[in-house]
Amino acid sequence: MASTSGFLGGIAGNPADVLNVRMQHDAALPTPQRRNYAHALNGLIRMTREEGWRSLFRGVLPNSMRAVLMTASQLASYDGFKRLILDHTAFEDDTATHFSASFLAGLLATTVCSPVDVVKTRIMSAREQEGLKGLLGRIYRVEGVGWMFKGWVPSFVRLGPHTVVTFLFLEQHKRVWRFLKGVGEEDGGGGM
Repeated sequence: MASTSGFLGGIAGNPADVLNVRMQHDAALPTPQRRNYAHALNGLIRMTREEGWRSLFRGVLPNSMRAVLMTASQLASYDGFKRLILDHTAFEDDTATHFSASFLAGLLATTVCSPVDVVKTRIMSAREQEGLKGLLGRIYRVEGVGWMFKGWVPSFVRLGPHTVVTFLFLEQHKRVWRFLKGVGEEDGGGGM
């Protein structure tokens, strides 16, 4: 379910993601090559008029795969890290445990998604289409293996807090739900 929702979310959000990547990348381009979108709506309209509606879905496969990896790695690793912390430390099932497990989940998710994120960004910001095999070969020749983790720190600075807040709220939501349903912590009751 997590993978499916991530995949569909990647497709739905792709036009905005392409626009975001292009607008951020614009300042790094020489003046004659800049797209100079006035604002988001202008960018979407111009992309459709100048490049066709398919431009809105440029990089949709890597974007959707990234969303699948992100969602699945966050959810699976959070539960795994939480279980490890509870089983192998003196921590209780409390906010400190939830914070620690979610922080580690954010680290793992950022690392798992980094190579796909780099490919997605390169495809979305490119002016001309290049096959995935050619793109990967060119990046590897020019940048070596380090290309896979370009932008890792900014990605984690964005994703780390997002993951922590998401799971802290999830745990509080589960507590409220259990309270309202009259289900004790020991009964499980996590099937939301």
